[in-house]
Amino acid sequence: MTQSLADLRHNYTLEQLNETDVDPDPILQFRRWLDQAIAAELPEPNAMTLATATSNGIPSARIVLLKGLDERGFVFYTNYESRKGQELAENPQAALVFLWTLLERQVRIEGRVETIATAETDAYFLSRPLASRLGAWASDQSRVIPHRDVLEQRFAELKAAYAEKAVPRPPHWGGYRVIPHQIEFWQGRTSRLHDRLRYRLEQGNWLLERLAP
Repeated sequence: MTQSLADLRHNYTLEQLNETDVDPDPILQFRRWLDQAIAAELPEPNAMTLATATSNGIPSARIVLLKGLDERGFVFYTNYESRKGQELAENPQAALVFLWTLLERQVRIEGRVETIATAETDAYFLSRPLASRLGAWASDQSRVIPHRDVLEQRFAELKAAYAEKAVPRPPHWGGYRVIPHQIEFWQGRTSRLHDRLRYRLEQGNWLLERLAP
């Protein structure tokens, strides 16, 4: 290692985040920040860490892509039989984290999770590229396989089988919606005195609070 990890640090100086600057609706505030991340041409601005846990509290996390957003919450798609799918079946609570490093920002979201309507899932599945639709069938996500050739052979077989017909959505594949009860916006500031504004849902209303960094 050429540099000590203890010496790696960055002084955040780009922006500030004040209560008077944000929208009273955290979903609209998130849209504002996401639009700015997209406009800044950040790589994968819709990439988010998804954290789930088993019923007895053993956590796991991975990166997934945000594929839908409205007043109901944050939507992503995956294999229901994957590790995250199994954990969400046991414990339908999740946390999301968006990190936009070049803007010195992150957003943390916590909420309960529900599967989305079949029609919504079907519509999104049909919008995916052909290779992605075939991949949803080819991969037994999170299962042990002996080697990569098994996966590629299965993909080739499916590609031939569906060469002249539509690829249906696998019954084990679909969407989830994270319905937030807490959303925190973080803006890096100098001297590690970062701005943290948290929206917390209480009796149907969003309360805005400042947290110490």
